[in-house]
Amino acid sequence: MKDSEVLCQEFEQQMIEWRRDIHAHPEIAYEEFRTAEFVATKLKALGLEVTCGLGKTGVVATLHGNKGGGDAVALRADMDALLMQELNEFSHCSVHQGKMHACGHDGHTTMLLGAAHVLAKNPDFAGTVHFIFQPAEENEAGAKAMIEDGLFEKFPAKAVYGLHNWPSLPAGEAAVHDNAVMAAFDTFDIVIKGKGGHGAMPHLAADPVQAASLVVTSLQSIVSRNIDPQQSGVISVTQIHGGDAYNVIPEQVELKGTTRSFCPDVRDLIETRMQQLVESVVASQGCTVEFNYTRRYPATINTRDEARECLSTLESLPGINKVHLNPPASMGGEDFAFMLEQKPGCYIWLGNGGEYGLHNPHYDFNDNVLKIGANYWVNLVQRLLA
Repeated sequence: MKDSEVLCQEFEQQMIEWRRDIHAHPEIAYEEFRTAEFVATKLKALGLEVTCGLGKTGVVATLHGNKGGGDAVALRADMDALLMQELNEFSHCSVHQGKMHACGHDGHTTMLLGAAHVLAKNPDFAGTVHFIFQPAEENEAGAKAMIEDGLFEKFPAKAVYGLHNWPSLPAGEAAVHDNAVMAAFDTFDIVIKGKGGHGAMPHLAADPVQAASLVVTSLQSIVSRNIDPQQSGVISVTQIHGGDAYNVIPEQVELKGTTRSFCPDVRDLIETRMQQLVESVVASQGCTVEFNYTRRYPATINTRDEARECLSTLESLPGINKVHLNPPASMGGEDFAFMLEQKPGCYIWLGNGGEYGLHNPHYDFNDNVLKIGANYWVNLVQRLLA
């Protein structure tokens, strides 16, 4: 049994208490004030150099190894929760109505905090570790905000590493990709304006509902007929708003949704073809349209050498029974992608198991994974900065 694993096991109950405290007090994007203070207080008590307020509520702590010299690496955990009502009834359930840690960021924060404690007690490595506790991963680009605040200028690093718990993998398993791991995430807003009228006299109106219906079905032709079948893309209309009465054709209909892709060329094609198709279909129905396409997160692309280091670390890690190399990438989005645009690095999936998936109101992070994740971080640092 490795020394780091022993320390993680001794520290396990403390990590469980931390994780449940954070779970009970969820905070959404850029409002992680309590969580940031909680993290910063623990890190300062270890004697680490701690900087607060990067990206508004981000925290970065720095630890220097006792062997001197060496490179610097960055490890990242996200802190924010989601705007959704928790339906669990256990003792550490959310105390904030309409807010919940349904994605496991409470576990991510705790595992990195635990690793910082273990490494601070045994800094037997050559180099520097920057522990990044990031706000606003859920839709609000906290990674980008930290970068724009000078993250990598203030805390230079050779490479950056992240992880996410993965309920579809059993606890004790993990996955590593040496290329794309998560998709680019964009959103669109379409406002179709027509001429309202009586539902019994459609010939006197320009029906935006009819136009919207054609747009929804036509958009799918982009993936099926414009994208190379060997590439991946998703266009999902997730909201339709319009109309107030049974017998009134409304003046306008709004469509909203998301697109996903891995390849930059596919991302460009989706945006261009969407605008062309929407404008032509709407015009054919005698309506006008406002089309807005917003690029949110780029694709999360690991670099090969860093992925192989993570793979080797996981394969030798007590508590990990199986490591999957290059399983199918996820169409979900992740703002760690902004960090990987700046630095080489790798983002892994750590098996969480459990009955419920991410963003489910019954989800809860698996406390049995805390010591595995903390031990992974410790062993990765010891490998990279040997």
